Amino acid sequence: MSEKCYTPIAPLPKYYESNPRAHLSAEEQGMYDQVLAHFAADEYALPAIEKGELMDEEKFWFSRECLLRFLRASKWKTETAIQRLENTLKWRREYGLYDKLTAEHVEPEALTGKEILYGFDTKGKPGFYMIPSRQNTEESPRQVEFAVFMLERCIDLMQPGVETLAILINFAQRAKNPSLGIARQVLNILQDHYPERLGHALIINIPFLINAFFKIILPFVDPITREKLKFNVDVVKEGIFEKDMCMSEFWGGSRDFEYDHDKYWKALVTDADNNVNKWTKKWRALGAKVGISEWEYKGGPSPALEDSAGTEDLGDKHKEDVSVIAVPALTINPAADAPLIPEVVIQPATAVPDVTKVEGKAEKGDTAPTTTTSHGEGQSGSHATTAGGAATSGGDGGAAGADGGAAE
Repeated sequence: MSEKCYTPIAPLPKYYESNPRAHLSAEEQGMYDQVLAHFAADEYALPAIEKGELMDEEKFWFSRECLLRFLRASKWKTETAIQRLENTLKWRREYGLYDKLTAEHVEPEALTGKEILYGFDTKGKPGFYMIPSRQNTEESPRQVEFAVFMLERCIDLMQPGVETLAILINFAQRAKNPSLGIARQVLNILQDHYPERLGHALIINIPFLINAFFKIILPFVDPITREKLKFNVDVVKEGIFEKDMCMSEFWGGSRDFEYDHDKYWKALVTDADNNVNKWTKKWRALGAKVGISEWEYKGGPSPALEDSAGTEDLGDKHKEDVSVIAVPALTINPAADAPLIPEVVIQPATAVPDVTKVEGKAEKGDTAPTTTTSHGEGQSGSHATTAGGAATSGGDGGAAGADGGAAE
């Protein structure tokens, strides 16, 4: 029997030999340069806001990869990307990401381990575990703030070349029905302000209510997004996680993890803070300006931009992580001519009832099974689940959708 684990796992030394975002076509480079020039101008200030000059924390956030994520999510429309970036900058200030959203503020939500960051998949995506049965607070804005705080810590744990995360949700032993209102709030934040951040959404032991929720939204979900949503998948056998990077309980890994808040919380916050402090120091040494590459300040194994203005057009070489449209209200029905949602068969499990099984075959690594259907694909959209504060979303791309590639 393996020993108990109480603290986060360290990532592998590296996941990429070279920068997966180094090459842009000449046209893409030109559009990137336009957006960069807008925000890098000495006189730039956020419009219609007091003290609109960029803080150092905001310039650090404005990495080369960040600008490219918003460009892809905006279908390479520069004005759309600029507008979305400015909206997100304003939201980050208003939401308190630089002052209010501290570890101390959200810690009451973390006491039972209902949201845990643990391990990394085979491509370096941090594992974001959500366990709704451990819900310990009443529905409130702080539940959403906790989800955002944990998402930000996921980003703090991403190694050079990694831009996405893997969400793992286990609905077993659920205590009460999840809050779909909280789910939609988190989904809206993800799709508007965190484009191209979802790599996988892996869901097991799904109850009837959440199954019904998915049946409502799946007609609006883009096919690429559907590939990221996987039900009752064996993450180790499918090659998504190595055994020693995954929890043993429910997920088939070799890590006998037990949540002890006093041990885990301090270790997580320290790991994230250490990364940010180290990367910020390197960013300052590189000039402390808008557009510095994450690959470079995170210490990627090769120069970040040596071939960034190449003539290769990536086209379909890389798939974007997800593409969504605005979240439909739960009372909205698909149009009469919309493709039908595939039937999801509920198969009772021996240990946990109401388990939804969506069939499909996954290839080794990141290729995901698509939902079995005879009706064709649905419209572009988004997906989310939560149980009283635990939420997940395919919120990448926003209303504009997404084009171009994304590093896994």
